Amino acid sequence: MSALYDWLLASAAGTEPVERICLGLNWTLAEVDGRLGFAFSPRQVPRTLSWAGTLGGRPSAELRPWLLSWNAAEAAVGLAVLNASLNGAGSCLRDAQPLHGEVPGHLRVFAHFRPQLAGQRVVVIGHYPGLEVLWQGFPYQCLERNPQDGDLPDSAAELVLPQADWVFVTASSLANKTLPRLLELSRHARVVLMGPSLPWLEGWRQFGVDYLAGVRVLDAPAARQVVAEGGGTRLFAGPVEYALLALG
Repeated sequence: MSALYDWLLASAAGTEPVERICLGLNWTLAEVDGRLGFAFSPRQVPRTLSWAGTLGGRPSAELRPWLLSWNAAEAAVGLAVLNASLNGAGSCLRDAQPLHGEVPGHLRVFAHFRPQLAGQRVVVIGHYPGLEVLWQGFPYQCLERNPQDGDLPDSAAELVLPQADWVFVTASSLANKTLPRLLELSRHARVVLMGPSLPWLEGWRQFGVDYLAGVRVLDAPAARQVVAEGGGTRLFAGPVEYALLALG
């Protein structure tokens, strides 16, 4: 695990202050030097956070290592600050191609890859609302930490992933520290690392990732408002869009 996280933290060398943190119901948002970074918010947060009200103005270099914390709220803050530090115009995001289409924005990655998946064993890590409708009639397995109807528990990864041909991995697994093992189990599959929690770095190929599918911010004020008002998939209805980059 340490190699992946050491690489991530070493990739963000800036010391700019954190301008804003919003620990929203569904997304955690950080802003550094005018850049926005996201992380999926933890499902359960203590009523009392010792650092609440103290994060704005602190050096980004001080908060990025919170990604290593086993406190879920701290890890989400650390990942969001890391992404705000990395995901600027100079990142590989500039080479990613936006994904457009008629399907809801949060499902466009799955719509894009669907023609390539016929006859393949496909695993999706993380529950994406509406995917069961988009892929109706197409067999796939969904692994989820908090399983819903039809999902497998995340513990099934040990048996399911080594048999997969394609794996779609939510980048929120960075915060809960499961990503290194998920990538190791998926080393024989084509891997798509996806979601607003994604750090845009070309070096993901060394860890077995074939495609990056993260977000490009289209409307920063709208993104701030959606996060602050508890939005989930609504983040993709204007504030951000998915973009895709194939790694060589």
